Amino acid sequence: MLTIDDAFRKFKSRLELTDREQEDASRRQREIRDYLDIKFSIERDFLTGSYRRWTKTKPLKDVDIFCCLGAEERHYRSKQPALLLGAVETALVEKYGRDCVCTQRRSVNVSFGVAVEEDLTDEKVMSFDVVPAFEEKHHFEIPDVETPEGWVKTDPEIHYEKALEAQKAYDGEWKALVRMAKYWNNGHNKPIKPSFLIEVMALEVLHPPFGGSFDREIQGFFHTLADRIDETWADPAGLGPPISDKMDAAMRTLARADLLKAGVAATEAIRLTREGRNGAALEAWRKLLGPLFPLS
Repeated sequence: MLTIDDAFRKFKSRLELTDREQEDASRRQREIRDYLDIKFSIERDFLTGSYRRWTKTKPLKDVDIFCCLGAEERHYRSKQPALLLGAVETALVEKYGRDCVCTQRRSVNVSFGVAVEEDLTDEKVMSFDVVPAFEEKHHFEIPDVETPEGWVKTDPEIHYEKALEAQKAYDGEWKALVRMAKYWNNGHNKPIKPSFLIEVMALEVLHPPFGGSFDREIQGFFHTLADRIDETWADPAGLGPPISDKMDAAMRTLARADLLKAGVAATEAIRLTREGRNGAALEAWRKLLGPLFPLS
């Protein structure tokens, strides 16, 4: 029978992006860029966010693409951010249709109508978040319709470097634990929003080195997230608003309850393993973490 350690390592592998998923993401990136090039002056574009940091999990959706606008579009910077997002939305609706495009807080989402079965998508990308950006000397500025200023500073390269440092310090397992927690979050109606908040918290609460046991690590991670979900979590780049600003008091209370339940469930699964009930432990972990956790 599959051991708990082997099951977690198989689970880790299942959450990693495949070559075909990366190829599809690259193809969709080129498709969107080629089309938007007709509508806007774009200096460069790049995939970013959790996809770039290798903390994206399954199913593969909302992949971030930064589109750095050229000087001809600079007039948007002095206007309300909704105008730029609306212009991007209008352009994308022309290509993908009204039902597949919607404006969000800082981006425009494009859905490709990919079906999901058991959290798998036949190795295809479900959707992209198109982020129009202006590149400054030491950072980027992007629209944000939920802040008084209307525009926020960010630097995805700093986010990437911090994730890289954490991965190295945690013996190469930091990203795996983040993906596992994000996958749990997705399967429980996303009590933690945005999912990037899990990653930001992990930068501080996952203390290296890796303890060698995924079950114990994820158990502790759930409990620590519950303990500290009420805190304000700043942008790791030190530029934008707090990453935790989406979580009001009611949302934090619900998230803490879900995280505590997850921690208790993890403790029970560990107890089953300690009692030699390996099959029951595997079932318990699958119930907690989701359908991609293997039973055999």
